[in-house]
Amino acid sequence: MAEERGQAAVELVAALPALLLAALVALQLLAAGYAMTLADGAAEAGALALASGVPAADAARTALPGWAEGNVAVSVAGDTVTVRLLAPSPLRSLADRLAVTSSASARPPR
Repeated sequence: MAEERGQAAVELVAALPALLLAALVALQLLAAGYAMTLADGAAEAGALALASGVPAADAARTALPGWAEGNVAVSVAGDTVTVRLLAPSPLRSLADRLAVTSSASARPPR
């Protein structure tokens, strides 16, 4: 019986890295989903601005929060606005792999 004392503490210490990794993966996936939602909104804002005759890239960038300022690329081709946004991540190489892209189109009124 004496040999089993502290067994739970040892198991907790052994499992802690796996729990932390699982939490980091879950948070990173949530951040990627959040970035996708933001990219969708920015692309739509850019397309609506383009249809109104306003510069689309400026409108798309304005629709994003401040942290995304250096992590976004906006391109306009015809009547389509495409936004590429890097998800927030502690590792830059991981952020590059989790970059999200969204496109939206709008035609000017006739």
